[in-house]
Amino acid sequence: METKYKNTTIRITSGVYEPCEDSFLLADAALAEIKDADHILEAGCGSGIISAVINANTKASIIGIDISPHAVKCTKENGIQVIRGDLLNCIKGKFDIIIFNPPYLPTREFEKEKGWMNAALDGGPDGRQVIYRFLDDAGFYLVNHGKILMLVSSLTGIEEIKSRMLSLNFSVEEVVQERFMFEQLVVLLATKL
Repeated sequence: METKYKNTTIRITSGVYEPCEDSFLLADAALAEIKDADHILEAGCGSGIISAVINANTKASIIGIDISPHAVKCTKENGIQVIRGDLLNCIKGKFDIIIFNPPYLPTREFEKEKGWMNAALDGGPDGRQVIYRFLDDAGFYLVNHGKILMLVSSLTGIEEIKSRMLSLNFSVEEVVQERFMFEQLVVLLATKL
C-alpha cells in the first residue's frame, strides 16, 4: 500500500501503523517549525511518513528510531536513515528538534494488540506511560533551547502532559489542534529552558 502526502510517496508494509490524521497533523506542524540547518530525530517513526515529508520539503537532516523491526524496515525502505531502539536509549548526540507521535491510547490489558502493532498504540492504562518515559529523557538529547514536537490526544489528558513538561523545565505551547470524531488532537511544542 502507498500513502502520498506533501511531495512524498511512501510504501506501507505489513505490521506497520498506517499514517492517518495524527501523522499528517504532526507532519504539518513540523514543517512550520523546522529550519533547514536543523538536526532532527523522529522517535517512534513507524512507517517513516513524517521523516519522509521533512526530507522531501526541507534541507534539515533527520534520523528515525523505532522499537519495531517492521517499522524500521519500512522506514529504511522509504529512504530514511533509521535505527532500532526503545525510545531514546540508543541515541548519542543532541538534536534541535525531537518529533514524537507516541502511542497515546489508554489501553487496558484485554485491549492490547498482538505483536509489534501494540507498541504503536498502547499508551498504558492512562495513555501517558510511554509519553512520560520519553519526556523524562528527552531533555538530555536536545541542544540548548531545543524543541519537542509531540502529538497528544484529549483521551490521554493534555493538561497532565503539559504539566509534566513544565515540571521538566520546558516551556509549552499548543501549536495546532484538530477535532477528529471522538477526540481532540493537539501538537505540543515544548522548548527546553
